[in-house]
Amino acid sequence: MIGYTTTVHRIGVCSWSLRPTGPEDLVRKLCACGIGTVQLALDPLRDERWALEQTIDVLTGAGITIASGMMAMKGEDYSTLDSIRATGGVRSDVYWSENLEAAAANAEIAAGLSIPLVTFHAGFLPHGTGDALRGVMIERIRDIGAEFAVKGVRVALETGQESAATLGEVLSELHTAPGSTGSAAVGVNFDPANMILYGMGDPVAALDALAPHVAQVHIKDARPPALPGAWGQEVRVGTGAVDWSAFLRIVQDRLPGVGLMIEREAREDRVEDIRAGAAFLRAKLGSAALISEVRT
Repeated sequence: MIGYTTTVHRIGVCSWSLRPTGPEDLVRKLCACGIGTVQLALDPLRDERWALEQTIDVLTGAGITIASGMMAMKGEDYSTLDSIRATGGVRSDVYWSENLEAAAANAEIAAGLSIPLVTFHAGFLPHGTGDALRGVMIERIRDIGAEFAVKGVRVALETGQESAATLGEVLSELHTAPGSTGSAAVGVNFDPANMILYGMGDPVAALDALAPHVAQVHIKDARPPALPGAWGQEVRVGTGAVDWSAFLRIVQDRLPGVGLMIEREAREDRVEDIRAGAAFLRAKLGSAALISEVRT
């Protein structure tokens, strides 16, 4: 079980959900959400779309807490389930060397900002233990984990693109391999909506199975696809298929202190939906169990 120093859960927002044009815009939108904690996308800092020093000054000046970071993999194509299956995470050979270089650069940024955790999608992990591609992907995850571990930063794989059983097996292989620097620091960023969107099982049962590895939770909701092989529909938290009462009971009982990062990737009025998501959490968990840093 991962160790935590507090039972209180910090509510945050995934920065990319707010589609900010820069650090000042991010702060404005976080304040509009009434939340002062963020999971920060690191790639705009790495490729200098956002100036690092300016971003630090703006977020620090506004009292924003960076709870964690996120990196995306180059070449990911989310246009269809088939395209993301082929291109997601570390699965594709085409951009692997560039993605490993990006991981090293993001690790340095995260360490410089004292960010303890960075998350990313591993991609569709083959279910068969003897699958050669699965072995390649595990080695690549191990390599990324090592880049972050040497900087004192943990990484977590976001759920959804494989079953909980497959992800659990992969984590076991990572953690037990001899001489695998950084593998022990690989955990799970649990996203219940992704389990539904990708048709990868019940998120409550999956959280229960993966709880010993969970380092962070994304608060996101969804409805299942109408037809096999199609996308599900992301919806406002509390209006989808996630059994939040059962899900949050596991969070409280087995994941004391884990961060709850609200993610919204559909609809135009993201601020309104994120505010509603935060209100939903407060109603379910009670204000004594949460740090939301509400701003006026």
